[in-house]
Amino acid sequence: MKNIKEYNLDELQEELVNLGEKKYRAEQIFKWLYVDKVKEFDEMTNLSIELREKLKKEYTICNFKILKKQESSDGTKKYLFDVLDGNAIESVLMEYHHGKTICVSSQIGCKMGCKFCASTGIKFIRSLTCGEIVEQILAVEQDIGDKISNIVFMGIGEPFDNYENVMKAIKIINNQKGLNIGARHISISTSGLVPMIYKFADEELQCTLSISLHATNDEKRSNMMPINNKYNIKELMEACKYYISKTNKRISFEYALAKDNNDNLEDAKELVKLLKGMLCHVNLIPINKIENGKYTKSTNENIIKFRDYLNNNGIVATIRRELGSDIDAACGQLRRKNLKE
Repeated sequence: MKNIKEYNLDELQEELVNLGEKKYRAEQIFKWLYVDKVKEFDEMTNLSIELREKLKKEYTICNFKILKKQESSDGTKKYLFDVLDGNAIESVLMEYHHGKTICVSSQIGCKMGCKFCASTGIKFIRSLTCGEIVEQILAVEQDIGDKISNIVFMGIGEPFDNYENVMKAIKIINNQKGLNIGARHISISTSGLVPMIYKFADEELQCTLSISLHATNDEKRSNMMPINNKYNIKELMEACKYYISKTNKRISFEYALAKDNNDNLEDAKELVKLLKGMLCHVNLIPINKIENGKYTKSTNENIIKFRDYLNNNGIVATIRRELGSDIDAACGQLRRKNLKE
């Protein structure tokens, strides 16, 4: 049977017409799913019993089970979800002064092999469907009894390696009759899939694009991120400049600082040269130690010096606040787990 959360509103209207129903019923169902957040068709009390029976016969409502929930000393919550096929994914809820932000996964496992990420070396299983992406948000909202205001696609997986499902999920998230989270409150991170950056630019969405950069020359970046062997820094920067010219939106460059690797003054100077004149912001991330990882966190002194050099030379840079590191929920620490683990 089909998961009803796989359909955006237009598609759901078509489905209802095919079932011999009026189009407006789709809006009612959309409200039940994304505003009222019901888990059963029988809870959709303004639909006829006959229609509810039709829906139960044709569709399922994907409801993730929380296998484990951990809470950090800073209030960050990490969820391990059963995705109902023998696999599990992790999602993270973070509290900020501007609201609640969820970091969602887009795949079960990851193909990219970034050496500082806990998903590295773990077998890629499959991409998540758009309904499974959206369900992470719904499941957390149901658990906390509150609304999430910001979405970041920075969990397990490469969002642009699951491009169509991510774009479809954004349409559901963004729909005023659905979750109604504005595009400006959605960030998508990529390790640098150049063709998809061009494609995303042409969508002309108001979402924020984040680029995992982490190094300023091909040798260092290829050592940290194998994707650089396919799309080097020059190609990546050309795609980024196209994105900025097409959308007039700034790019957020993610830069994880690893001790004695990419955190010295020379690296900062190279980064200024690379980004000079671009509409951008640099998000400095104190790298998180992972199991069997070769990189360790830079010193606080180096991190501050790095930030100050960028700011003093015309590149806006901030240091990301570390959240959830005590429960392995910080940047780069999420990993795909099996139900048996």
